[in-house]
Amino acid sequence: MFKILSILLFLFSYSLTWAEDKVQVKDIRHYDVSHGLRVVIETTGKVELLKGNLKNPERLFFDLKKASISKDFKKEFVINGSLVSKIRIGQFDNETVRIVFDLVNPEYEFKIISLEDPYRLVIDVYSDKQSKEQKSNDIKVGLKRKIVIDPGHGGKDPGAIGVKGLKEKDVVLDIALKVKDILKSDPQYEIILTRDKDIFIPLDERTEIANKANADLFISIHANASPKVYANGIETYLLNWTDDEEAIRVAARENAISIKKMKKLKGELGLMLASLEREAKRDDSVRLAGYVHNAISSSLQKSFSRHDNGVKQALFYVLVGAQMPSCLLEVSYISNPQEEKLLAEDSYRMQIADSIAKGIKNYFNKSEKIKNVNYAKSNLSKVNTSNKKSTKFSKSRKL
Repeated sequence: MFKILSILLFLFSYSLTWAEDKVQVKDIRHYDVSHGLRVVIETTGKVELLKGNLKNPERLFFDLKKASISKDFKKEFVINGSLVSKIRIGQFDNETVRIVFDLVNPEYEFKIISLEDPYRLVIDVYSDKQSKEQKSNDIKVGLKRKIVIDPGHGGKDPGAIGVKGLKEKDVVLDIALKVKDILKSDPQYEIILTRDKDIFIPLDERTEIANKANADLFISIHANASPKVYANGIETYLLNWTDDEEAIRVAARENAISIKKMKKLKGELGLMLASLEREAKRDDSVRLAGYVHNAISSSLQKSFSRHDNGVKQALFYVLVGAQMPSCLLEVSYISNPQEEKLLAEDSYRMQIADSIAKGIKNYFNKSEKIKNVNYAKSNLSKVNTSNKKSTKFSKSRKL
């Protein structure tokens, strides 16, 4: 009897260990991205993933090994997209959860990204062919260049306030309006402002304005601030994680959160940073930031002896959702008494606006020249070298 009981206890403890070794699928979400579909699978732990495909009809599937789902888990998601018609998920065998993509178009590509905190698998199914055809159509019909300018803060959110009471929200709105006035005379540009008066717009809605307009660029304008009263100069930011303490401080202020919480965002925003759009537009964002920053810094250095702090990177909420090349400008330090005095002058703000417009024009003109040349592989390094020369990057850049 004792021997049988011992065996039963052993088998019971073994089954518990086996069950604990399994990863649970907690949630599955899906949403459209440019030219494809994204599926996010949230799990209780890291999971091994195997890929396969089936014909007649065309299907793409992924097996999650040593995984399980609950009986009441939703098993089917109707998509009716241009690439995927349906997603199905089920317990394939005792140790495998299978996710099946029923495909509409056999010409597709996919990408898998594994993230932690919480554990997620991000699967992008997309078509480069659709993207190329769309770009070709845009060129054929001669669409205007849509540029979204975002004056930071506004309404109940004044932004940073200088020692003499100058408000960031007022300065950047005036600069944005000036940029619009400069560029609207050129028929090839359509300028959209996220706000054209003193109103509050949540950060996540700003890029949504650009996305809905199918904009070509998104530029957010801000004035910097620092507890160090003599901090000064011009700097431009790209969206990415950084360990640079000063860049984290600036992003925390613009995001209206604590520096401690800012440092916790790396995992939370990992999904967005790994997005298909973000990777596809990264190089364009680098060029955009470089051209605009160089135009501003060279102009203000020459006329007003302003310091060039370079192009940096940080996690800015306002840039996270952008599906187009984007950057954030810190045009001067409103917390510095000397720079606050300059920002209060119409001539200084006009020169900033004129420089932003010049940088935007340089971006389009020079980017088109790059696109219109078929570089051989031996020439690619020359293109990259020329791009690096055109932009002053801070040492913290890790793109």
